Amino acid sequence: MGVLAIQKIGVLTSGGDAPGMNAAIRAVVRTAIYHGLEVVGIRRGYAGLLDGDFRPMPIESVGDIIQRGGTCLFTARCKEFMTEEGQRRGYERLVEAGIEGLVVLGGDGSFRGAKRLSELGIPTVGVPCTIDNDIGACDANIGFDTAVQTVIQAIDKIRDTATSHERTYVIEVMGRHAGHIALAAGLAGGAESVLIPEVPFNLEDVVAKLQRGVARGKKHSIIVVAEGAARAVDVGHYIEEKTGFDTRVTVLGHVQRGGAPTASDRVLASRLGAFAVELLLKGETAVMAATQNGALVAVPFDEVFAAVRQPAQELCELAEILSN
Repeated sequence: MGVLAIQKIGVLTSGGDAPGMNAAIRAVVRTAIYHGLEVVGIRRGYAGLLDGDFRPMPIESVGDIIQRGGTCLFTARCKEFMTEEGQRRGYERLVEAGIEGLVVLGGDGSFRGAKRLSELGIPTVGVPCTIDNDIGACDANIGFDTAVQTVIQAIDKIRDTATSHERTYVIEVMGRHAGHIALAAGLAGGAESVLIPEVPFNLEDVVAKLQRGVARGKKHSIIVVAEGAARAVDVGHYIEEKTGFDTRVTVLGHVQRGGAPTASDRVLASRLGAFAVELLLKGETAVMAATQNGALVAVPFDEVFAAVRQPAQELCELAEILSN
């Protein structure tokens, strides 16, 4: 496709925040300005779109944000935008503002809203941003690497005190429907067991593994639990009841969403943010900017929605082997 004569684009962040969103916003703004475009930031996601919460984004507006977690455009969830009336009003807001293309940073729900705006007539490109890493059809999601690093830092610190006190620690991480954080962090952190929603587990097996470890002289253990698999407090109570081991529970919660993005997330966000602008200029719409095998690709939203990212069986098996 040839380059379109777009003059103004919008950018918004929607759904849960993820480290690297600011790096992606920076890339969108700087790439757009490089190509002679005007950029409008839409604050607070689709809620801000309906409210007309727009602001111009000159190049200086994205200075000194590449290293910051969260999103400078703020984010929110918007039930009203899920309705036909809300979507049409969002489209009208964009037309009134002269916005001819939209970059949406977020996950599955955010992309579904973007697809609807595309159907109404506004070209849209999505950029995958979620710490859960559950958006398929791409190598990785912006924010996942940083979240895993945050969990690893916590596991390393907890292991120090677990060793000192000869305790078992159960650590709950984010992942209501996806266990990618738990699996990666559990494997990298040397956890004795990793419990994720995608793989059936039996707490009796977890207890048996702990008891085998104690029998051979092991002084402490780490269990990593994805929040969608079980409540860490319940797992901890079960272990203590069945074994009598001194057991503690740590729920990491939203600390996993914050913090400065890793170099990997900053590079990925910069590549995808810039590529999203280039896709709009080429006339693409209803697609996600992504990497596949390291190469930049445009993936139609329908393919993204159909793709389910499952934990790699190889990693599940490796975590089990190395934890024995």
